Amino acid sequence: MSLFLRGTLVLVITAFFGEMVEFMVNMILARELGEAGLGTYMSILPTVFLVVILSSMELPISLSKFIAEKEESYHKGMLHYVFRFAVLTTIILLVVMILVYMWTPLFSGVHPGIRWLILAVIPIVAFTSITRGYFMGIQQMRKIAVANFMRKGVQLILLVSIYQFLSFSSDTSIFIALCTLVASEAVVFIYLIQAYLLNRRGNKKKRMDHVSMSKQEMRRSILSVSVPTTVLRIFHAFTHAVQPFLIKLALVHSGMGAFEANEHFGMMAGIALTIGFFPSFIAFSLLIVLIPTISEKASSNDTSGILQHLKQVMVITFGYGIPAVMIYYLLGDYITSTFFHSVTSAYYLKLLWPYFFFHFLLLPLQAFLIGLGFVKDALLHTIWASVFSFSLIYILGSDPGFGMEGVIIGMNAGAVLSALLHYFTICRELETTIWLKPLVKM
Repeated sequence: MSLFLRGTLVLVITAFFGEMVEFMVNMILARELGEAGLGTYMSILPTVFLVVILSSMELPISLSKFIAEKEESYHKGMLHYVFRFAVLTTIILLVVMILVYMWTPLFSGVHPGIRWLILAVIPIVAFTSITRGYFMGIQQMRKIAVANFMRKGVQLILLVSIYQFLSFSSDTSIFIALCTLVASEAVVFIYLIQAYLLNRRGNKKKRMDHVSMSKQEMRRSILSVSVPTTVLRIFHAFTHAVQPFLIKLALVHSGMGAFEANEHFGMMAGIALTIGFFPSFIAFSLLIVLIPTISEKASSNDTSGILQHLKQVMVITFGYGIPAVMIYYLLGDYITSTFFHSVTSAYYLKLLWPYFFFHFLLLPLQAFLIGLGFVKDALLHTIWASVFSFSLIYILGSDPGFGMEGVIIGMNAGAVLSALLHYFTICRELETTIWLKPLVKM
């Protein structure tokens, strides 16, 4: 079995059990927070993820790409550089967030402890990102798999332990839910830092001549990938932070009350999307493995190898994506009523099948673009698709004849457009047809 398939298999198996845990986490949150509380929680979460992205500066991607492309003799100098880079990023972001808290009403309407949680997560994510990037680059996917499962497992244990014996008000329950999320990240941080130190200590025993690079070269190597990828993730997180408010605004304009609009958003985001994205752990596993794999092959101009991986990815995605959306459509009512005691969300789950399926394609295709050096293309595709999607969400969602159905049409259209733009760009770069057959040159 190839290193690519073996790494993918390790991540997929571990991620499957992690998703089972995540599913139970969301069941507990849906039960404890209620539909209105869940809507508020889901509205806060995108903003939290935005801060996480800024903290990481996409070092897992840029560092893994560098390590996969360069010989081991270059690694030590780069690792020292990114640690200094992470310290600087952490200090700047902490200062910026404190100023944001002073000058804006961010998180003013919720539990005050949430502000402190966000500050605590910044250094945790910044330094964990370095260890993730290192292990991704040397393709030790077992450690990444364990870290991903550990994060979800710890959160589940904490949620069950706390909610089983104590009861809280709605605001405090949301705060507790976010506390467990941050605590699980802290446990992952300890695990990965310990694993990294042990690995580097083992490497010191090897006699190796280290090659030094100038700071300008290291900065260019990291930032040429990190900056556009971070902008891509920031834009993606920004759209997800804005999307809840846009959807609720559109629904209110369609004639719903504000409380009813929040409930419908909670049913879609907290239940339908939770169920629909359950198999996405496979796509995310492919993303993690593909970035260093495609980067390495691109650096050696192995176009045939890249094309072979693209074919494998398409087979894998269609192999699990089509059965998944068929199950949603045929058994949606049973799934939502059994696990979440919600009937309306089943209807949303069925309508969203294109959104889910094309997102399963989107993540690995994005990995191909990053590995091939087309991060800017991925960003532009995301911008165009988001503008198109948001326009439809507001126009159709505000129409009383569409309402929530119009919102879902807009979400589906954006996912389809983004995946197709990614796919056509990759086919053009590999000089292949959309059926993955080499172009005949005249």
